[in-house]
Amino acid sequence: MTGIPRDSGASANVVQTQSSLGARVREAQFEDYEQIASLEARFGLAVKSHEAWVHLWKGNPLYRELKTDWPIGWVLESGDGKIVGSMGNIPLLYELDGRRVIVASGRHWVADPAYRSVAILLLHNLISQRRIDLYLNTTVSDVSVPAVVALGCSQAPVGVWDEVAYWITNYFGCLKNVMVAKNPMAYPLWKGSWTHLKAMGTQLSGLPMRRFSAAALKNLTRKAVPKPDIDVTACAEFDDRFDRFWEELRGKNRQVLLAVRSRESLQWHFKHAAEENRLWITTIVDGSRLIAYAIFCKVSNLRSGIKQVKLVDYQSLDNRPTMLEPILAWTLERCRSEGIHMLEHTGRWLEKGEFFDDAAPYRRKLPAWQYFYRVHNPILRQQLGNKHTWAPSLFDGDATL
Repeated sequence: MTGIPRDSGASANVVQTQSSLGARVREAQFEDYEQIASLEARFGLAVKSHEAWVHLWKGNPLYRELKTDWPIGWVLESGDGKIVGSMGNIPLLYELDGRRVIVASGRHWVADPAYRSVAILLLHNLISQRRIDLYLNTTVSDVSVPAVVALGCSQAPVGVWDEVAYWITNYFGCLKNVMVAKNPMAYPLWKGSWTHLKAMGTQLSGLPMRRFSAAALKNLTRKAVPKPDIDVTACAEFDDRFDRFWEELRGKNRQVLLAVRSRESLQWHFKHAAEENRLWITTIVDGSRLIAYAIFCKVSNLRSGIKQVKLVDYQSLDNRPTMLEPILAWTLERCRSEGIHMLEHTGRWLEKGEFFDDAAPYRRKLPAWQYFYRVHNPILRQQLGNKHTWAPSLFDGDATL
């Protein structure tokens, strides 16, 4: 598709609104940061520092290669030159069948209310750019689903991207924060007794309160007890073992679409999460050889005070979830010891076999399916028609950038 569908109704509305408002779309520049950040902040989006924002491109190995032919995004300007809409354009490198796959992912589609019908042009520019093989979006909201679908995107065929599977690792702390967020006057009750809380019939995510004890966590991890010969360790940084691991991983998965996970790419992707102490890297080794790893990110909900750890990525040279069980057991214990409230698996992209079905006790629905894609390359389109070609995770797109 090279444009907005003629039969979508949106096309005519966009042209008419653009004309009446006198707005125009142009490529974004690094000098636009202040206006873009101000626009994002007005509508509650997470605003990166100037350094972190610029790092999305200038620290990006693929952008440094493509920068003469890669716009960092597009902005919508009003008649007086004010930026009233914005969309970032992040290049990502993938591989499939020994070939490079150039992927584009957006960042923060935002616009002032009066210009939102025109702002579909920003999304159109992102999705329809001819220089890419594939467009991926892993942060689709319920509001943007109609526009993404109208522009020819499809749901990822692997995972359950409108659900979260999760463990509660600090029941009392979690409930306290949920209660106080909903009603600050409830805090005196929280300081009272468990009987008072139970009598209130408080519910968490629509599920009755249950198993609120230290024994509960042991029950949750009983299927994930580390094997004696498997040692899970925390890794402070992405060292040269990750380059050797990536070379083995890509060799064993030539028929799978994989984001490049070289040491350089991982360092770029998680640079600021690591600097802000939000990154957990867990590894399993055989001697000096890395054979599996998982990456987790800490997230705090500023409104509720809930502290979450999200499973971002898991890779194993045996291509099975065997090593994930001891990693999750280790991570659940760390969450408990550090007062983290929840461990989450968004998108349920790794639920293979009964371990996940039984071990993660809770589910919650998301407002929309979060992972959409559109293929530009005809050969790639045929390959991605086979769901076994997919190996998605939160490492894809901009979900953890």
